[in-house]
Amino acid sequence: MRGHIRHGMGSVRPYLFGDRSVARFISQALAGEELERLESGRGAHVEMRIGDSALVLEECEDWPAAQLRQCTYVYLPDVDAAFARAVALGAEVISEPEDKPYQERACALRDGYGNTWYVATYNG
Repeated sequence: MRGHIRHGMGSVRPYLFGDRSVARFISQALAGEELERLESGRGAHVEMRIGDSALVLEECEDWPAAQLRQCTYVYLPDVDAAFARAVALGAEVISEPEDKPYQERACALRDGYGNTWYVATYNG
């Protein structure tokens, strides 16, 4: 039974903070789909899907400088294509795509707000 889970996917999901650039990064670099956007006076509560998983983004243009940044691990079909899209959007490269000993090709990027994204394709 999954009726008790918002949008019917994932009992656990990342909860991120950021500005509009983070939603754009998720959508354009990681092929994310916006499921829901609830605007408020300060920003928006955004639910997004990447593949078969969902995440929550609290979007605001003026978060305090000390607002917590997050790390999120995402599996996509083509890590190299996602890496190229992310770099084109201005992401900071932490590590370029490389084959890992645990049967993944993976990279690490930081979006414009400071969240770290580990992106991988499983090759097992």
